[in-house]
Amino acid sequence: MQPANPRILTINGGSSSIKFALFEAGDSLRRILEGGIERIGLPEASLRVKGLNQADNFLRSVMAPDHAVAVGALMDWIEERSGRDVLTAVGHRVVHGGPKYSQPQRITAEMVEELRRLSPFDPEHLPEEILLTEAFHRRFPDLPQVACFDTAFHHDLPRVAQLLPIPRRYEAQGVRRYGFHGLSYAFLLGELARVAGTEAAQGRVILAHLGNGASLAAVHHGKAVDTSMGFTPVAGMPMSTRSGDLDPGLVWYLARTEKMSAKQFNEMVNFQSGLLGVSETTSDMRDLLDSETQDVWAAEAVALFCYQAKKWIGSFAAALGGLDTLVFAGGIGENAPPVRARICDGLGFLGIELVEKCNAANEGVISAAASRVAVRVIRTDEECMIAKTVCRVLGLGCNKEN
Repeated sequence: MQPANPRILTINGGSSSIKFALFEAGDSLRRILEGGIERIGLPEASLRVKGLNQADNFLRSVMAPDHAVAVGALMDWIEERSGRDVLTAVGHRVVHGGPKYSQPQRITAEMVEELRRLSPFDPEHLPEEILLTEAFHRRFPDLPQVACFDTAFHHDLPRVAQLLPIPRRYEAQGVRRYGFHGLSYAFLLGELARVAGTEAAQGRVILAHLGNGASLAAVHHGKAVDTSMGFTPVAGMPMSTRSGDLDPGLVWYLARTEKMSAKQFNEMVNFQSGLLGVSETTSDMRDLLDSETQDVWAAEAVALFCYQAKKWIGSFAAALGGLDTLVFAGGIGENAPPVRARICDGLGFLGIELVEKCNAANEGVISAAASRVAVRVIRTDEECMIAKTVCRVLGLGCNKEN
């Protein structure tokens, strides 16, 4: 029996994990539970759930050799908990929409085929995301599924920001700057309008999504002007294990000196670089901050991360013709005061002035009253954005969260 209010399951698949949340859409959007399946493909995979009901809070081991089996364990638990008809719709974060998909839409067999053709654009994410949609279709063939594309926010970047300086024939194949973290940016822009007003959200804004994946976006009049990630999510600033921008000549150098293949190079820049590569100990910013006074490589990893973020802020302020608001979000952006302080140090010429006490307390506004630029910390919520998007696409009528 269907519940009185629509219930939307959001699925956010990573390379070795699946994050999920269940929302009820009534007068407002209510999160009933959330959780994740971690370490997919390894023997010690686990299913973690946290809910409004105490009975929903647990951590258990699961068999999860791949994403399809992992999401099967999640579907089994949902059926055991609430019955087969509890879900009204499923919303999926799809990392790459390629040149075709600029708006969220209901998933069809034709879309799945098109996403298969797009898989070379993002081989780290798209194949698993396709498997997840197919697994739900097999179990619940009549359940509507909606694809929410992480590239959509940046789809209409100014032409000059889209272009890559390579031969024109590649543009015809869809090779351009796409940008990612779009669901996070859309949510942050909505939250900025809610907490600071429409005028602030329409101003010159830099959004810094700093987590395991890290990127920045320049926004004006509510539209993306530029973004640090490019054709793939490996571009831009250094991240937990991704390199960010590199000299393209490094590919040919390593091919000659170490016989490194293109596949090995891709593995290196996606999974062995960034904070992990520079520190050679960990990809976790918390651990690096704890050990930087004793470990010079840890200190250098933190310094490089902050320095590159500062450079992107400076370049985007130039692209925007000034700056009104800087927003920090993501696991690092929301929870690492020393990182925020070091990024903002030296940006006084832009009008950025932090209040040390407010920054240390992770307050919503961390800039001084006299600061020409408002600096804010806003908790991002991709799952909420997916649920809101599903409501809009399927006409379920609820976009407000309580």
